[in-house]
Amino acid sequence: MDQAGGNRQHSVLGKTFHWGFIILYAYGIFKQIDELEELEDSALLSFEIAFATVFLGIVMIRYSYMRRFETFMGATEPVPLAHRYLAKGIHTSMYLCLAMLPLSGLLIAGLFTQGVKDGPLQDFALGLHEMSASMSYVLIAMHVGAAMWSRVKGEGVWTSMVPILKEDRASRNGLVTRISKLEKEVFNRLENAFSSQKE
Repeated sequence: MDQAGGNRQHSVLGKTFHWGFIILYAYGIFKQIDELEELEDSALLSFEIAFATVFLGIVMIRYSYMRRFETFMGATEPVPLAHRYLAKGIHTSMYLCLAMLPLSGLLIAGLFTQGVKDGPLQDFALGLHEMSASMSYVLIAMHVGAAMWSRVKGEGVWTSMVPILKEDRASRNGLVTRISKLEKEVFNRLENAFSSQKE
């Protein structure tokens, strides 16, 4: 990662994947069915299967494309390795949840078409789907919160992806700089602790 400035912008395709997927995800949450019995409607069932398939395909394409870029692209200050690992872990977990949503949805639909409308298998599929949705909410909220905190610090990461409220310099607010310094110290100590354990 070029933490000294370098290429500070994501590509147009990267931004399109990022912002376009948000619309797709929001639509998927908005249009979700309330009762399993609604799948008795063959047209709705076909639409749900098609939507889940497209959603999964876009998740996989987006992951394949975006994984080539550093998590802290655009950062104007060095980011501690432990912080980068944490952010990468959250991003990977988010993609996993986003992939499990359509996969579990397809499993639900597949079982339903085979006449399995209740019982342990369908309960498992429904539970997996609900867990994936709940975890995606949490991880996306963490992602948004981290992005907003990055914007407050003015470290450049926000500007690499978001077209508004662009940063022009690091924050000079006393409280923000103190918290940011403490944050870096915590991540550096974690990094040193892991390094000493490996030795």
